[in-house]
Amino acid sequence: MKAAAGRLAIVLWILADGCARRPSLGTALGDGEFSTLIEEVSEPAGTFSISDNFVSNEPHVAENVRWLRPSGGVYIGVGPEQNFSYIARVRPAMAFILDIRRENQALHFLYKVLFELSADRADFVSRLFSRPRPANLASSAGVDEIFKYFAAVHASSELYDRTRAQVRERLLTAHHLPLSPADLAWIDRAFGAFYADGPDIQFWGSRTVEALRPTYAQLMTARDLTGQSRSFLAAEEDFRFVKDLQARNMIVPVVGDFGGPTAMRRIGDYVRGHSAAVRAFYGSNVGVYLNAVQTQAFCASLAALPAATGAWYIERDGVRLLSAKRRGCGSSAER
Repeated sequence: MKAAAGRLAIVLWILADGCARRPSLGTALGDGEFSTLIEEVSEPAGTFSISDNFVSNEPHVAENVRWLRPSGGVYIGVGPEQNFSYIARVRPAMAFILDIRRENQALHFLYKVLFELSADRADFVSRLFSRPRPANLASSAGVDEIFKYFAAVHASSELYDRTRAQVRERLLTAHHLPLSPADLAWIDRAFGAFYADGPDIQFWGSRTVEALRPTYAQLMTARDLTGQSRSFLAAEEDFRFVKDLQARNMIVPVVGDFGGPTAMRRIGDYVRGHSAAVRAFYGSNVGVYLNAVQTQAFCASLAALPAATGAWYIERDGVRLLSAKRRGCGSSAER
């Protein structure tokens, strides 16, 4: 009898422990929780003088996406729109966008509202570039067709003004985000750049440099080595997944330095505190901008993340296991 009771106690303890370890991220953050989390995790902003970085310049995103698989958990990334393509593929429960520039956070607030307002991919492209949607452009259109149609559409100042007003209203009144005049000015600057340049906007803007200069349209329609488009605008279901995360405040734009002291650690603490795990980390080529001290701090923060077995580390031009990145982090072979 005592043995049976003991076995029952052990079973109940195991079940209770298992329940306690289940991820508790929830399905949504309230607007207050969203703002508070951003504030608590963020570090003071830094600068990135190479570009305004409204758009990425990484044409290998489609090939990187090809090697990823839906895995849930938590995604951490850096930079502008390429994150959405990785998020659409990995299908995380929650995502953090960590970037040293407060301007990148403002850009993601702009994106947040555009996702929320847009019914489908064509509507999103219309709002992003302030180009009226062609009447015969269906939701089922392929990504090449979408950008082919919009290439022939002129910008509309009326649509720009209306969308700009909607963005401000949703950020300030609906979501109650504590944005400063500088934040709002940067959102206007970014939105104005998309309006002025349209789908031809690219990383370097008006600067003349000897470098890759893919346009937004080219990035969204780029194909992997099998010939498939894999951007977040390549399929309606991928767009809708990102849109749904945005609507639930589960894509969290954070200000922080990869080589900084707290932001990445705090993200890890949040994930760990909710019994969840990082399943994908997109680091681009940020490592080349870190000095020796910053690299040491980055490697330590990366090692401290609660990562799942088999988690990915996504670089500018490739994908590998996060465990492999951790083992070689900071070594001369990596630099």
